[in-house]
Amino acid sequence: MSVNQLKVALAQIAPVWLDKNATLKKVLESMSEAASQGAELIVFGEGLVPGYPWWLSITHASAWDERIQKEIHAHYAQNAVQIEKEDLKPIQEAAKTHQIAVYLGIIERPTDRGGHSLYCSLVYINPQGEICSVHRKLQPTYDERLTWSPGDGHGLRVHPLKAFTVGGLNCWENWMPLARTALYGLGENLHVAVWPGAVRNTENITRMIAQESRSFVISVSSLMRKSDFLPDTPHLDVILENCPEVLANGGSCIAGPDGKWILEPVADQEGLLYQTLDFNRVLEERQNFDPVGHYSRPDVLQLSVNRDRQSSVFYEE
Repeated sequence: MSVNQLKVALAQIAPVWLDKNATLKKVLESMSEAASQGAELIVFGEGLVPGYPWWLSITHASAWDERIQKEIHAHYAQNAVQIEKEDLKPIQEAAKTHQIAVYLGIIERPTDRGGHSLYCSLVYINPQGEICSVHRKLQPTYDERLTWSPGDGHGLRVHPLKAFTVGGLNCWENWMPLARTALYGLGENLHVAVWPGAVRNTENITRMIAQESRSFVISVSSLMRKSDFLPDTPHLDVILENCPEVLANGGSCIAGPDGKWILEPVADQEGLLYQTLDFNRVLEERQNFDPVGHYSRPDVLQLSVNRDRQSSVFYEE
């Protein structure tokens, strides 16, 4: 395959909900399968490891000082990913072995913020197995703020992958025009949008971003069904009381640089979806519009981005 072509795999799978180790094993299985089919990039949904906080919207999660909510949250934190403790080392090793790049959505419990708060993070691992960026979601959405903390701009980065320049955002961050522009300005031409899982989230914005940026856009969603909750989940009876049969139906899809579908949203199907992308299509569509190039006015409009990793305490030895 030429340097201008990139085979991508969209991993539309369900987590082993709130079981970090079991979900990581499922990620490894998907990577192996994708590599066997010649994929050079595999993308997983938002917060897949160990799962999206589905209980928030169905268990009165905003109740103050509620024991049930505290215990579920603590279980969530116990299963969050700690990169500093090498939780992702098996994924890195597999990426290197298979020579495949990875975008993986995780719930992160980072030590550089004290090691207790949770962040919705999107991790990029290159084909050499190196973690190249960890982007913490800038603004958790609505009830997500009850369990996730706001991130920072440190992970607003792009990465070379064959002829492409890839970057990514989490869920409704993709609706933030300035966050998108920050990546466009770095040369992004393959945009990765990760979601917890719903066709209603991906069916419009995927094509819109593609047409705005004249880039390929990959949206990858997870699945979650009532049957995916594990029996040992704390307060499972409370969670299931008002739980629908399907919480996330997928919706993974790809739009081309002209805003037209390459792969229309796929619902209620677990597994890997494949497509080969041709970089030349980006150059064709940038002929008439380039949002940070010939169709921009930096003398009138500019964006300033703070990419410092934020912390409450700075130490001087």
